[in-house]
Amino acid sequence: MASKEEVRPIYSELQGYLAQAPNTGDKINTAIYDEGFWEQFHNTINQLNEVTGKDYNRYKIEPLRGQMGLFIRTLTYCQKLGGLIARLHGEYFSDEVAPFAEMPSTIITQSQNQSQSLHVQLLLEVNDLIHKKLGTVQEGSKEKTFLEKIKASLSSVKDVSQLVSLLITTAQQVGITIEQLKTLFG
Repeated sequence: MASKEEVRPIYSELQGYLAQAPNTGDKINTAIYDEGFWEQFHNTINQLNEVTGKDYNRYKIEPLRGQMGLFIRTLTYCQKLGGLIARLHGEYFSDEVAPFAEMPSTIITQSQNQSQSLHVQLLLEVNDLIHKKLGTVQEGSKEKTFLEKIKASLSSVKDVSQLVSLLITTAQQVGITIEQLKTLFG
């Protein structure tokens, strides 16, 4: 099997072809009459076949004959090109960001970003709550010590379970019971 680095130049070249493909707009039946388009595409597939030892010929496009000569449908060209790029991504580059917004890794990334945003929001809310409570507890009290320790440790919290663990562990260390926690944050 070819290495990722051997395939990368061809993978990038194919992405470049797709980026420069004629825009079909709302027209499904637009056509490309320049044989250079599909010939270059087919030459790249031949090179890919050589480098990988695999057969990607199913992505080649058979030109059609029309009144103005040979042509390929623009939509077919884009679909074949996009399919081949997606296939190569799956075979060689699945550990990298997907080249198309519609590919599954984008959903995972979006989910991770939403999770991170929720995490940050939660920590900000907890920090605000601690700040408010610090103004209401007595100086030198167990509650004040507890709140100050939690506030100092918030930056190291990675998720909700760590936050809960931090709250319980710190409460035990300073001698605050669960009932006192409920009262403090109630």
